[in-house]
Amino acid sequence: MISCTRVMKCLAFRTNRGNKIIAQICWARYAGFTIFKLLMYDDSQETNKMTNKMKAIQLGCGVTGLVCAEHLAKNQNVEALTLADIRIDDAEDLAGRLSNDKISVQKVDARDGKALKRLMKDADIVVSSISWMLNHKVMDVALQTGTNYVDFSLTLDWDELDDPKKFHKDADITILSCVGSDPGMTDVFARYSADQLDQVDRIRITDSDIGLADGCDFFSVWSPNDLMDELGTPAGVFRNGKWDTIPPLHERQIYEFPQPIGPLPVYNTEHEETHIMASGIINPLLKGVKNVDFRLGIDDNLANIARVLKKTGMLNSDPVDVKGVKVVPLDVLVALMPHPRDLIDRLRGFSIVNVETTGMQKGKKKMIKMWVAMSHEKAYRLYKSNGTGYLVGTGGAIGAEMIIDGEISQKGLMFPEQIPAKRFLDKMKEKGLEIHEQSIDLQ
Repeated sequence: MISCTRVMKCLAFRTNRGNKIIAQICWARYAGFTIFKLLMYDDSQETNKMTNKMKAIQLGCGVTGLVCAEHLAKNQNVEALTLADIRIDDAEDLAGRLSNDKISVQKVDARDGKALKRLMKDADIVVSSISWMLNHKVMDVALQTGTNYVDFSLTLDWDELDDPKKFHKDADITILSCVGSDPGMTDVFARYSADQLDQVDRIRITDSDIGLADGCDFFSVWSPNDLMDELGTPAGVFRNGKWDTIPPLHERQIYEFPQPIGPLPVYNTEHEETHIMASGIINPLLKGVKNVDFRLGIDDNLANIARVLKKTGMLNSDPVDVKGVKVVPLDVLVALMPHPRDLIDRLRGFSIVNVETTGMQKGKKKMIKMWVAMSHEKAYRLYKSNGTGYLVGTGGAIGAEMIIDGEISQKGLMFPEQIPAKRFLDKMKEKGLEIHEQSIDLQ
């Protein structure tokens, strides 16, 4: 009888083209001879897929956008990063500070559709941190150019929320909307908490900033235009499974924020989370929650000022005639307020977003409370921003990087509640944010 011993081994080496070749060498000893069989395959396609790099655009280079841009500049899968804004001084400062060859700066007016198209035609992803009022135009161009899209505030009209797939049913790009801090981190906190409960009855979101700036009494730590618009718009509320609106800055309460914030007045204001969480697409992911509430913690003096401004018409966005010149009252107000970037080295205090999710777990009523805070001083040391800018920009960067790194591949429109919550939270921690979580028995 002739005996035959069969052995298999694998070797790996590289060709001069840099492609990895896997060689499987099989041999059999047969009657004193060695017979080789060489099986090879080239994994260059797999390697290219794994290391696919993207050209990114940061559109809007204010206190939030530049934080996002700095995170993206550090991502090895970002091949090129364009900082685009109508005001480029701060973008040029960041580019000079980072001294990174893949960063370029371009002056662009986001109101100009043709300019947006030229900017985005060769890009793989655009992150928009400009005013929500212009985001729809940017998203439309992204759909035309095949550019993945991320923003920090809602792009759709409220009535389009119940069927976003219908709105973008044929989109061949990822459209990730509302992925800043609030909305964004707050939505992820709500989804993560809801996953731990058997039933969800209420989600309460509170946001505040206790920033002080020497020599300045009336200012915003983020877009003054968006803040004043928010304070003058009727607030959406979702109560007992029904949608309603209430007057702006209504139903004042005192809320005990986690330290170092403490007790502050909070008011219902118009915000994306209330609309998103009540929508037909997202509500089932939150166990059919029937009550969603967003409240902004602001000083009573600011609330009173906002009421007076609204009564005088200064919060209106419709043009009025002033001595033969058409002007928008809100534009005039915003022009008189300091730009947030001009205050970042003078700010002291903290910014915080906080979410309470209440429901049932194993037959017992429970509340899961999650929050994250950032001091203005620390944000300035880290990224030359303020606390709010750091939270918003970091949330946006995480969403963008999950697309860039291949962790999000879904096409069409999606919201933060549809992102893997645990992975998002892990990435927050990787970027130096401390997430607090409490589980409180209510009965």
